[in-house]
Amino acid sequence: MAKDNNPNSNKFKVSPWLIYTAILLIFLFISFITGGSSLNEPGQLTSSKFNDYLEKGQIEKVIVYNKTEAEVFLNATALKDAAHKKVSKDVFDRPNKGPHYTFDIGNDQIFQNKLEKAVAEGKLKDFNFLPKNNWSDILISLLPIIIIIAVWIFIMRKMSGGGAGGGGGQIFNIGKSKAKLFDEKTDIKTTFKDVAGLEGAKEEIQEIVEFLKNPEKYTNLGGKIPKGALLVGPPGTGKTLLAKAVAGEAQVPFFSLSGSDFVEMFVGVGASRVRDLFKQAKEKSPAIIFIDEIDAVGRARGKSNMSGGNDERENTLNQLLTEMDGFGTNSNVIVLAATNRADVLDKALMRAGRFDRQIFVDLPDIRERAEIFKVHLAPLKKIEGLDTDFLAKQTPGFSGADIANVCNEAALIAARNNKIAVDKQDFLDAVDRIVGGLEKKNKIVTPDEKKAIAIHEAGHATVSWMLEHAAPLIKVTIVPRGQSLGAAWYLPEERLIVRPDQMLDEMCATMGGRAAEKVTFNRISTGALSDLEKVTKQARAMVTVYGLNEKIGNVTYYDSTGQSEYNFSKPYSEETARVIDEEISLLIEGQYQRAIQILEENKDKLNQLANILIEKEVIFKDDLEAIFGKRTFDKNLEEVVS
Repeated sequence: MAKDNNPNSNKFKVSPWLIYTAILLIFLFISFITGGSSLNEPGQLTSSKFNDYLEKGQIEKVIVYNKTEAEVFLNATALKDAAHKKVSKDVFDRPNKGPHYTFDIGNDQIFQNKLEKAVAEGKLKDFNFLPKNNWSDILISLLPIIIIIAVWIFIMRKMSGGGAGGGGGQIFNIGKSKAKLFDEKTDIKTTFKDVAGLEGAKEEIQEIVEFLKNPEKYTNLGGKIPKGALLVGPPGTGKTLLAKAVAGEAQVPFFSLSGSDFVEMFVGVGASRVRDLFKQAKEKSPAIIFIDEIDAVGRARGKSNMSGGNDERENTLNQLLTEMDGFGTNSNVIVLAATNRADVLDKALMRAGRFDRQIFVDLPDIRERAEIFKVHLAPLKKIEGLDTDFLAKQTPGFSGADIANVCNEAALIAARNNKIAVDKQDFLDAVDRIVGGLEKKNKIVTPDEKKAIAIHEAGHATVSWMLEHAAPLIKVTIVPRGQSLGAAWYLPEERLIVRPDQMLDEMCATMGGRAAEKVTFNRISTGALSDLEKVTKQARAMVTVYGLNEKIGNVTYYDSTGQSEYNFSKPYSEETARVIDEEISLLIEGQYQRAIQILEENKDKLNQLANILIEKEVIFKDDLEAIFGKRTFDKNLEEVVS
């Protein structure tokens, strides 16, 4: 059905340049038909000059109009005379056929007698007296103006006409909706088979599509179609992809646009576009409207309007609320929307009857990542037996967009190395590049700096190896990557809940780099900036968000609605702020001292690991096992890291 509903599919597009060329040709045509080839204005004569030319026999014929004005035509001999040079040729340098001169005759009877005498003497070939209608002159003079007005009306009608997507940026069409109607003929059709993972979200979305395809199945039992569904989740998880799948699967018109398409500098345009969008959808109902990044217009009202004046965005939102669930709403239009900032949306938009369902599209787990890898690996030339489960284990916390990027980057790396197929190592290199950045092997690093970097990274590796809840190490390098001088890769355990001892172990492992510098050199450096930033965020979260601090107690200052950003004051007193700062500092310093203690006990192994790093520049899990032995408390490491 959607393929037949494109209002602009058969519309003829007229180029402005074509119109301008047509106008020019019309003007040239008028010039030719009104004046023949005499594109020059005839010269003016005095009576004495006329008599002189008549005596010389230079005049071929004379035509008198309304007994007042005479048009003089010269003969071929006269046109060769230098005196008549100005009137002998037209603007195109062609012979001028006349009239060459005009003048007022005065008394018509005397002038007629003069002409008759000249004819009798053979000085004039012919003359004639004719009436002249001025209406033709008036019409010809007005014709260019009439043509200009007609062309102007034509252009204005083209600008004001058109439906969705037809000239939305033009001045007379500014209130029209910019929604794009999905066309099965031209648009790439995405189906639910192309959407890997997201089982829960897919199930709910499929139900909506099924309702539109077979509404009797639900309405026979008294059920009503949902008004709207809101897709919520982090960036890159597949919200827009799900909407594309709906467009491909649904046999109904599918209107797609972005939240920012409603926003314009003119007052009232956003609300007008909302009205036009729903009008088009109702005309083609049942239909689906998809608004991507709805937070552009759906933000909570009254928070950011400091001036108290008219807010265009609020007007747009009010119109959207009315169209979704108001007196004039039509139940056959479903609204899908996507956002990664559901916390800032207006509560009126989120209520039942507008967005009946909130579908959470979370980051994929290990099983879903394996499915996503299979989808993105399908077009690649890869080696036989590539283990997608292994790749899924190597990419914790990656979204669907990140996985697509990993697959593409692996193909580029394989091509750079002149391989005929993408192998496992290419994928590992791709993950390294995305997480750590591009290797900068040409960066100048002095021997002292290299040793300091090696000690720092070896400190991370040692502390994380000794702690039970720290993430298992995969790889450590001292080759500069991105903005960092060294990097360590860990494979964090995917936990649904995190306990305090696990967070403290992670903080201790993070402080291991600076602690190693202190233990080895008895001085510290600026190289631990990113580590300090990470542990400070963790410690602050423990104290103020998760209520894991004994002194502060079971209190959280986290605001899930996101409205706290508009508050100028903190949700706690100055005294509490001081206690929070003290507790954060105590947490970090405690883990720093713990890391120092661990490294003091394993100082020789730390130096041994650092020396291997300086020599090889890269170390793996096997190197740590050779120095420290196997981790006794690491139960699932063997199946996670190969």
